[in-house]
Amino acid sequence: MTAALSFGEIEIERRDAPLLVTFPHTGTVIPDSPLAAMHSRELALLDTDWWIHELYDFVGDYGATTVRTPFSRSVIDVNRDPAGVSLYPGQATTGLVPVETFDGVPLYAGAPPSPEDVAERRTVWFDPFHDAIRGEIERLKALHGHVVLYDCHSIRSVVPRLFEGELPIFSIGTNGGASCDRRIEDAVASACLASGLSVVLNGRFKGGWITRNYGDPASGVHAIQMELAQRFYMDEARVERLPAEGWSSAQAHLRRVFDAMVSTSLSGS
Repeated sequence: MTAALSFGEIEIERRDAPLLVTFPHTGTVIPDSPLAAMHSRELALLDTDWWIHELYDFVGDYGATTVRTPFSRSVIDVNRDPAGVSLYPGQATTGLVPVETFDGVPLYAGAPPSPEDVAERRTVWFDPFHDAIRGEIERLKALHGHVVLYDCHSIRSVVPRLFEGELPIFSIGTNGGASCDRRIEDAVASACLASGLSVVLNGRFKGGWITRNYGDPASGVHAIQMELAQRFYMDEARVERLPAEGWSSAQAHLRRVFDAMVSTSLSGS
């Protein structure tokens, strides 16, 4: 079964395999009210996970349910702790409602959003996304007793404020192994290593709020974050997708990751 739904403007494609794929940072919609206070739309979209939901357009072949917000992370970041607690204490990062880019450039021309603004954005844009995730986890667990949540991301290959040097192509995050069964983690890491491309497990990126909040192997929810360096599938300087051959090659690598992950998760993890 496949069903395209709208949940408070959150985009859901519902299928029945025990696999949930989330897209928290591919949105480019910025409502007029937040945008009016920002320096520019271009700056506000700088840290978008460009085309990631299109790169993973094959996940329906695996029976995966997808949940995506169309709203930009600069409006509110649905992959941050709603309490405002930093995911990486002592390291540079952006918050629940970002006030600067990954490079530290201010997003707002004047005063940043007030606590009342943040509360409203959470109600209007953050909560519906997480209501949708929780609902799909409950539905899939009721069908299968377990579910794998694969959280999709990408980032510019070089962001000196966040990390030294060039980011590996594949950055896998499982909150230090706490958010999913080790066999699933190993299967994903092994498939990435088999590509011959650079890989790190629980390095600079260990998984965001989605991975850490929902991953609970003891209750049958296995969450894993994949952060792709954008050079893997796009021309970062031009902000363009790679030509067809490069794009297809990237998708082929990701299909092999899904083959390994799904095979492992269905074998009794």
